[in-house]
Amino acid sequence: MGGIGVIVNPKSRQNKKDPRAAVRLARALGDHGVVRAARNRDELCRVAEDFRKLKIDILGISGGDGTNYVTITGFLQVYADEPLPPIAFLRGGTMNSVANAVGVPHGNPDGLLAALIKRYAARDRQPLRWVERHMMRIADHYGFLFGTGALYGYISEYNKAAERDPLWAARVLFEASASVLVGGDMMKRVAPRWEGHVSFDDGSIFPNRDYLGIAAGTVDQIGLGFRPFYRHNEKPGHFHILGIHTTPLGFVSKLPAVFKAQPMGPKHTFDRIVPSAVVEERGGT
Repeated sequence: MGGIGVIVNPKSRQNKKDPRAAVRLARALGDHGVVRAARNRDELCRVAEDFRKLKIDILGISGGDGTNYVTITGFLQVYADEPLPPIAFLRGGTMNSVANAVGVPHGNPDGLLAALIKRYAARDRQPLRWVERHMMRIADHYGFLFGTGALYGYISEYNKAAERDPLWAARVLFEASASVLVGGDMMKRVAPRWEGHVSFDDGSIFPNRDYLGIAAGTVDQIGLGFRPFYRHNEKPGHFHILGIHTTPLGFVSKLPAVFKAQPMGPKHTFDRIVPSAVVEERGGT
């Protein structure tokens, strides 16, 4: 069959507000492909199997960063050694950092799908354009971003709100930064120290100590326009990993540099480009 296969996450922020989104996307797609909704991992695996049998040309994902990594992980498990089709991120989630990082235009899933359909229909005259990014395998999951310590703490604080959007994300960052300046309680929640070490294939390590966090990415952005992984595409098959060992105040002072995709410097972080890493927490892995 070929065509465009679109998977919709009904639980994403935008789709919760618009429960008929899948029907509307299917109507827009028409004969150019098929739309399926997946509410859980079992449904996702069934959709992936259907799309594999249909030999879709493009996999469209309607949802944000969380939907992207869950969907790609599920599809990789089903496709096994068979390569995935090119992926179109259609946005629609609370956080769309990966879509931003790879240059997807801002807009809603309807508009992005309409533009994709137009380009797909004209692909014989003008080939489709794409960018290539590697993914990291983290245990049994695949993703573009990884973080411990303060990065995990920030996401946990962000997820406490029932309604989450970029303004809320910015507010959490602002309040956390202010808490750092005064030594408030929020700092303790958002910036817990992570203790452990990171080892690499060449025998080198990030030493066993306490860190503000370990962070890694195969795309430059981590959210709100901040670009800590400015070396993400420096070497094929590698990712950028940081051992952030500075204080919370030191990290806040370097946020302007991170926003400009500039290094924080050795006084604040260890910095490597590697094909793999073992992150081991003190007392476990």
